[in-house]
Amino acid sequence: MADNSDARFEFRCWARNFGMIETRIRRFSECHGIRESNEIYVVSLANNDTNIKIRDDDLELKSLIKKQDNLEQWYPRTNRIFPLTAATLEEELFPPCKVAMPSLSLESYSLHQFLKEIVLPHKELSAVAVFKRRFAFTVNDCMTELAEVWINGAGLHTVAVESTDPAAVSETKSMLGLDDLENVNYLRAIKRVIGMEPLRTPY
Repeated sequence: MADNSDARFEFRCWARNFGMIETRIRRFSECHGIRESNEIYVVSLANNDTNIKIRDDDLELKSLIKKQDNLEQWYPRTNRIFPLTAATLEEELFPPCKVAMPSLSLESYSLHQFLKEIVLPHKELSAVAVFKRRFAFTVNDCMTELAEVWINGAGLHTVAVESTDPAAVSETKSMLGLDDLENVNYLRAIKRVIGMEPLRTPY
């Protein structure tokens, strides 16, 4: 059995901007890093518990282990570099997607071939372009992040708090005034933006 002791508990919320919450974060901590990245998420109609993304030809899978006290615990599962063999796609990618396996005519696939020949024609899969500009902080010994995110060109802001200690995440969430906000991971946020999952209604 895999050791998940280093798997982090996460809380992430989304808004057009975070106003006083951002001010509060910056009062607790100086920003100690800024990162930008262009990524491609592969989202499936049938999957809400495996985060599948591609960054710099690196396919990354992260699995949801459990939900606890309005937090989610995620664990990195697979890292593979394109080109990928058909066997790797069959054995490691499609099972968590939980959709029909297409016929694979090649022995291996470049990133371009994977997107063009497998993902884009599939009726239950979508490839989504995501740009992130992330600002790193440390609040209450928790990794805390402010980020500007563009999902297929739609601009949003996100705040995240992460730690292997769920009590610390919950405490930090309260310190920052996030208790009334919904915990929405990247996978579900992307699905809402592209219309694959309904937006949360206010009633």
